[in-house]
Amino acid sequence: MIVLSGGTGTPKLLMGLKDLADFSVVVNTAEDVWISGNKICPDIDSVVYALAEIIDDEKWWGIKGDSFRTHEKLKELGYDEMMAVGDLDRATHILRSELLRKGKNLVEATKFVAEVYGVKHGIYPMCNEEVATTIVTPEGEMHFQEFWVKRKGVPDVVDLYFKGIEKARIPQEVLEVLKRDDEVLIGPSNPITSITPILSVEGFRKRLSGKKVIAISPIVGNNPVSGPAGKFMKAKGFEVSPRGVFEVYRDFLSALVVDEADSKLASGNTFATKTIMKSKEDAVRLSEFVLKLFDKL
Repeated sequence: MIVLSGGTGTPKLLMGLKDLADFSVVVNTAEDVWISGNKICPDIDSVVYALAEIIDDEKWWGIKGDSFRTHEKLKELGYDEMMAVGDLDRATHILRSELLRKGKNLVEATKFVAEVYGVKHGIYPMCNEEVATTIVTPEGEMHFQEFWVKRKGVPDVVDLYFKGIEKARIPQEVLEVLKRDDEVLIGPSNPITSITPILSVEGFRKRLSGKKVIAISPIVGNNPVSGPAGKFMKAKGFEVSPRGVFEVYRDFLSALVVDEADSKLASGNTFATKTIMKSKEDAVRLSEFVLKLFDKL
């Protein structure tokens, strides 16, 4: 099985799925950013930390119990990092960046980082090239991290695009996974800024045609479970609802899983169960539901 992942929702799911199935994860990298000389890959790191079971499961990013002394000292010295980088988390970014500076590509660097954290599942960036989610606001264009972290998601969103996506290519390692596996799970991550960048890498979307593809809606009723998905879906012309999520994936989707609160939508290729994950047990139960659904398709 292939899992397409962003941050927060899908890493939660992976903690339940990890002992139940064999899978590889293809991760969004359009929210990556260079900070203080190091490349931060928020979604990749969340997947690694979740599978290593060291993720801060209150914030759903960073390492549990981390300190922020370096970040705080930089502030004292008058340097604004924009993003609060934990001390243990920073070690991951330094390691990755040194590998990149020594000539490794992002796939190779990600493999090394996952292995040193003891993760057995394959974790792959969507591409090796630099891609940046750019948010268009009435105040001008800004990187996703500036919009979400520095500006707290407050500015209105007129549009968004993925800078550099036209140069992105599916890595050979990901092509091999796509050739091998016929089951694809799209986790409950933001459809627009977490999953669409992966689908926008040249040739990726069409390679899902003919596969069993299940998506879990990250929207319950008309509200995202977390994050700014609502603003982004509106900006791209989609209804903020499970129906809107279905429309994002319409051309290849086999089944959509919605929360039990939206059970009225369950018919045809839409199935309802509890999708809110407040514990590992919730993640295991949702994973079991999805695995049984794959068997039925």
